[in-house]
Amino acid sequence: MPVHDLNADLDLLVDAAHEAGAIALRYFKRDPQTWDKGDGAGPVTEADLAVNTMLGTHLRKARPNYGWLSEETPDSADRLATKRCFIIDPIDGTRAFIDGQDSFAHSLAIAEDGVVIAAAVFLPAKNRMYCAHATSEARMNGTAMRASARFDVAGATVLTSKPNMALNHWPGGVPDMSRHFRPSLAYRLCLVAEGRFDAMLAFRPTWEWDIAAGSLIAARAGAVASDGAGAGLRFNRPDPRSDGVIVAAPALHSTLVARRQGRDSGI
Repeated sequence: MPVHDLNADLDLLVDAAHEAGAIALRYFKRDPQTWDKGDGAGPVTEADLAVNTMLGTHLRKARPNYGWLSEETPDSADRLATKRCFIIDPIDGTRAFIDGQDSFAHSLAIAEDGVVIAAAVFLPAKNRMYCAHATSEARMNGTAMRASARFDVAGATVLTSKPNMALNHWPGGVPDMSRHFRPSLAYRLCLVAEGRFDAMLAFRPTWEWDIAAGSLIAARAGAVASDGAGAGLRFNRPDPRSDGVIVAAPALHSTLVARRQGRDSGI
C-alpha cells in the first residue's frame, strides 16, 4: 500500500478517534445509561453506542469498500470478502468508564489481508493519542516512542490480570515479574510501546477489537506482538478472537514464550 494511502488512512483514524473522544467525554462521570450485554460479555453504555454510531457513519462513508468489525455492531460475514477492514472498539475499558476512571480508550484499526496497517488509540480523559501505520514510527501526541529493550525476565514489569500469573499458565514456573494492571487492553499495549512497561500478557481468548490497534503501535515501537503461544497475530478472521496475546521486547518475548511452553530460553 503506498505511503500516501497509509497516511490518509491513519489521518482518518486519528480524526475519528478525536471525535469519538469528544462524544465520550459528554457522558463521562455523568451517570450514563448502562446495560448488561449478557453471556459474560460485560456492560455497554449509551456512550459506547453513540461513539459506535458516529464511527460507523464517518468511517464507512469515507471508505465504503472497507469491511467493518466492531464490538458494538452485530457481526457480518460480508467483512471477510473485503481486502481491508476496520476493526473498532468504541470504548475499550467500559467498566473503567462507568466507574469514572480516566484510562478508557477508543481503539481504531484497519487491517489489510489479515495484517493491521493503520492504528489509533485515544484516551480522551488523559488527552493521549497513540498512533502508527505499517511503515511509520509509533507516536504518542506526535512524539516517537520506543519499547523497552529488556531481555531479563526477572524483575520485568508486566501489565496483566492476576489469573494470568497462575501456575497452570506457566509449566516452566511462574516468572518473577512485577505485575501491574490497567483496564483497557489497548492502553496496556500502548504503555508497552512507550517503554513504560516491559510486557503485557493475556491468555484468555482475546477479541480482535481489543488488540488490533495496540498491537501495531507496539510493533512499530520495536516490541514483538504474538498470540499467547507465540504465533503471529492475524485479523479479520471468521472467529475474531486470538488465542491470547503476548507483547514484549524481542528478547523478553522469546523468554516468555519459552516459559509458557515449559522450556528454558537460555537467556
